[in-house]
Amino acid sequence: MQTRRVKILGTGKYVPRRIVTDEEMDARLGTPPGWVRKTTDVVARHFAGDGETASYMGARAAADALAAAGIRTSDIDCLVCTSGTKEQALPSTASFIQKALGEEMSGVPSFDIDATCLSFLTGLDVMSYMVDAGRYRYVLLVSTEIASVGLNWNEKESAGLFGDGAAAVVIGPSEREDASHIIGALIRTYSKGARLSEIRGGGTRIHPREHNAQTETDFLFHMDGQAIFKMASKLLPGFVEELLAPTGTRMGDFKAVIPHQGSAMAMRLLRKKLGISEEQLIYITPNHGNTIAASIPMGLHEAVRQRKVQRGDRVLLIGTAAGLSLGGMILDY
Repeated sequence: MQTRRVKILGTGKYVPRRIVTDEEMDARLGTPPGWVRKTTDVVARHFAGDGETASYMGARAAADALAAAGIRTSDIDCLVCTSGTKEQALPSTASFIQKALGEEMSGVPSFDIDATCLSFLTGLDVMSYMVDAGRYRYVLLVSTEIASVGLNWNEKESAGLFGDGAAAVVIGPSEREDASHIIGALIRTYSKGARLSEIRGGGTRIHPREHNAQTETDFLFHMDGQAIFKMASKLLPGFVEELLAPTGTRMGDFKAVIPHQGSAMAMRLLRKKLGISEEQLIYITPNHGNTIAASIPMGLHEAVRQRKVQRGDRVLLIGTAAGLSLGGMILDY
């Protein structure tokens, strides 16, 4: 693992105006009152409405992150969209975020990095090397997700879990005397689980022109939550040991653990298998739902905003993603 003198300068967040309660979801899914809350632990989530495109939400979150960092949009050297969903097939969502920020003729390189729910962690890992090497000074990372349009309402457990929203961070170099830096990161993919969480249609294998009433479910989200839980529960302890051991860090050393908010079941798995205390865990699922790749930077933003994380605190970012992938990052905020 390689330490990088890279600092998170500012964070931002945007959630759509429409709040969807667990009662509303029970009615939509045809489940008994209280079923969604009991099954998913999601009390409320946000669904995007008129005009709230992925790029609009991403630009709003980005503007907040820039303001928090004290950085102007014109200071950004690179813009990366780190999302698991796309606004459209072509071009990159990052291009539309740049346009929504009013920088359409800036020439700043803008592109997407997609590792589904671990897109933000992957993008932060990759782009931190670029900052550390001096290729870019200030990089804007934006995760913006609209899960609601792709939900399969016949798969009640997953449909009741997701929400929409966006989060952003600005990263830049940290000075030698600065306590903030990235200590290390690890990503592992086990494609035996590639079919456990997927949207089959929309690419070249099942093209949209083949879409009809019989194939509609190919274009909707599918997840085998029990199978993912079973596979992840076996892999996570060894993965975390591989992540922590080279740094000499123990779980108790972290001020905060910020996970991908995959599900209530996933949160229980993390705490039980990894020995994470209630005080350490940043848990935003009840009022956000699973916001795909935006969930980790949303959790980070909330931890900073609520002063649960302050400069110099050691933080663990961790999660699972379709693939099946596991990812983690150790940083001193």
